[in-house]
Amino acid sequence: MPQILLAPYAFHYELRGDSCHPKLLFLHGFMGRGNDFEVIVDALLPEFCCLTVDLPGHGQTQVLDSVGYGMEALAPALFNLLPLLNFAPCHLVGYSMGGRLALYLSCLFPQQFLSVLLVSASPGLDTVAERTLRRHQDAVLATSLESEDWPTILTRWYEQPLFSSFKTCQAFNAIFQKRLQNCPHQLAQALQGLGTGAQPSLWSALPSLQMPMTLVVGALDLKFVQINQRMATQIPLAQLKIVPACGHVVHAENSAAFMTALQAHLSRR
Repeated sequence: MPQILLAPYAFHYELRGDSCHPKLLFLHGFMGRGNDFEVIVDALLPEFCCLTVDLPGHGQTQVLDSVGYGMEALAPALFNLLPLLNFAPCHLVGYSMGGRLALYLSCLFPQQFLSVLLVSASPGLDTVAERTLRRHQDAVLATSLESEDWPTILTRWYEQPLFSSFKTCQAFNAIFQKRLQNCPHQLAQALQGLGTGAQPSLWSALPSLQMPMTLVVGALDLKFVQINQRMATQIPLAQLKIVPACGHVVHAENSAAFMTALQAHLSRR
């Protein structure tokens, strides 16, 4: 996996496919890494060029300054990374934490992205009180990541109702083993910099987004169904896709349904 230095990061990325084809950038979720989308990228390669990046605190990307764990530093760095790889403009796909980051990028640099597909994502929390509470919750988890047994924490993480259906899918055990390769200290840093509590609320910016956007969410993920239904009423060119019998990790729980949604999204004009 190649590396590119773009202060304060040494980004690890994978670029696959013919650069003459339409380009897609994939942003993974918390505890993930770029190759989480490997099955999806494999299916797209005949027609698309795909870029995956390990986000700060994940995979092999190195953060050279602690400010690099924040969205305010990361978004401009990713914006500058794309032309260095001859990858702008491109389509943007983001899941969960990566989806929140994708939405933030879309608001800051709309000219860079031809379309956006968000999976189980949100624009952040509405009020200061909600963000303060969430930052406290994230800080508690970060402390656990620094001090407790990592396999125990990971097991507890996936006991959340959010992941009930994911735990029953065929891919879960392999993904769990891959998550064990993370560095808990780096995840703690990422959580406090890129967590929902640290993210500015983007709700007020949604009506200004003018690129085609698809919001994908699992029908069993009731909290995010409600969030994305509300988002769909505020983003002018948004389409909402609710995937039946699926929870938060849509692309892993039902990769075929996710591919259908992605292909439909990419065919929009």
